[in-house]
Amino acid sequence: MRRAKPTRTSGRPAPLALVVQADPQIRRFLRIALPYHGFRVHEAATATEALRAAEMRRPDILVLGLGLPDGDGLEVIRRLRGWSQVPIVVLSERTKEGDKIAALDAGADDYVTKPFGLGELLARMRVALRRLVRRGKGAQGPHVLFAVGELQVDLRRRGVMVAGHRVSLTPLEYRLLLTLLRSAGKTVPQRQLLTEVWGPNRVSQPHHLRVYMARLRGKLEPDPTHPKYLLTEQGVGYRLAAEVRDRLETEGPLPTELAR
Repeated sequence: MRRAKPTRTSGRPAPLALVVQADPQIRRFLRIALPYHGFRVHEAATATEALRAAEMRRPDILVLGLGLPDGDGLEVIRRLRGWSQVPIVVLSERTKEGDKIAALDAGADDYVTKPFGLGELLARMRVALRRLVRRGKGAQGPHVLFAVGELQVDLRRRGVMVAGHRVSLTPLEYRLLLTLLRSAGKTVPQRQLLTEVWGPNRVSQPHHLRVYMARLRGKLEPDPTHPKYLLTEQGVGYRLAAEVRDRLETEGPLPTELAR
């Protein structure tokens, strides 16, 4: 597997496209072409590689083939949809209507048949990404602020502040905090946190959760040894302080990423 060099737009990393195709010529073509149109690229040639890359690299979009050496792309879609809403554009030589319906029913966002034009594929990728923004993940969503004590989380700007000071979180730390925010006041089981933050292949590795929870507490808690925001429910999981639901300010409906 190879990645193209990152492309940056307006100072921000370009969206990462995971190209999952058995045909090496198609992978090579997209590896060269997509960066010229604002994408970073990571490749996978099999279903196993695709699922591993989706879990580890958290791409912004998938360009997925259906005929993979070790399985069918439909199963990749189904397994991803068990824990991720990443946009998926199928790129396949299968042209029958039933194949298209099966892919869309499994959770694909769009379907492009081979042979294909690069312009059409790019347009469909952009549409899929825009849909994701409209579901509440983009900067144009409603302003939503969660606050408890001196901890504030601004969902539109993806900003976190403690006692008026901005706190820098890694993507995994922010994802862990966001998962707890969705169920503020309720205990989230360890298995659910591991699945939503790291993917289904990490449910048997709770040390990841303990390490990142300790890091998150170190950044957010006044006294990490006696947390008041990120609480442990022994033998079950973790809970974000219930008061967070009592201090919610919003200019619109709750974004899908929290309301689901």
